[in-house]
Amino acid sequence: MEPITTQYGQLIPQHTTDDLRKRDLFPVEYHRSGVVKSVPLEAQTPIDTPAGTVPAELVSFHENGNINRIFPLNGKLCGYWSQEDEAALAAPVTLNTPVGIVTARILSLGFFDNRSLRSITLWPEDTLTIASPVGMVETRIGVSFAPDGSIRSLEPARPTPIKTLAGEIMAYDPDAVGVNGDVNSLVFDHGGNVVRVATTLTRLTAISPDGRTTAFAPEQRESLCSESEQEVVPMVIGFGKDAVTVQTDPDGPVTRIPREGHVFFAEPFLPQLSNPFAGLRCSV
Repeated sequence: MEPITTQYGQLIPQHTTDDLRKRDLFPVEYHRSGVVKSVPLEAQTPIDTPAGTVPAELVSFHENGNINRIFPLNGKLCGYWSQEDEAALAAPVTLNTPVGIVTARILSLGFFDNRSLRSITLWPEDTLTIASPVGMVETRIGVSFAPDGSIRSLEPARPTPIKTLAGEIMAYDPDAVGVNGDVNSLVFDHGGNVVRVATTLTRLTAISPDGRTTAFAPEQRESLCSESEQEVVPMVIGFGKDAVTVQTDPDGPVTRIPREGHVFFAEPFLPQLSNPFAGLRCSV
């Protein structure tokens, strides 16, 4: 198999399979311009990235030749090879990031086309403590950055008190899916202000100019554990320049409330006090 020349060195594409991890032979893909787009590698290969040297089994590229995403492992999960089997091969990697030097097991790293770090995606169950604009936050799934290195978003690993313009909100999204760390439930603007947050433990109240109050709280749905049990649905609150938005159900409408003339405040919402099983979730 002929190696592929990249600005990161010669890469040897995958050309063999096995009965466990690599049951399929994945092709090399190219952009329409002819520039290589993704390369599954025959063997794990150390690659020098702006964040440090990372072992790779799969690499994708922007059209300008810079790395888009790098995966240390690329095994195929199936009945013969589980996530636990793959995780046993994952070794911690030390990275130079906008939030300092971190060491973690990573599913992938994402980069902008200018080579700056876009996101870190962690292995399931692994966490990192991140110095965020609202303080130290234990983070799961991942963290993403803006091109200037400021934190764009992260996924709190547990309910975490976060300061917002409405007061303290317990940030946590139990429904967060860890496909990658590019998009997360706790989002910041360039000034470090919270612009989006998911919560199951906070109620938001809006007071209109005429004194009327409107309260928003996380809703409940039938639990995956049992038809007789309920679980809380994360409520998503957005803080925009001109309005606050609230969505109490991911399939429901978004309510928009102008910031001008309105007063917003947050307070604890504890549905489990009336239903002790409301906070339980099944692993699926």
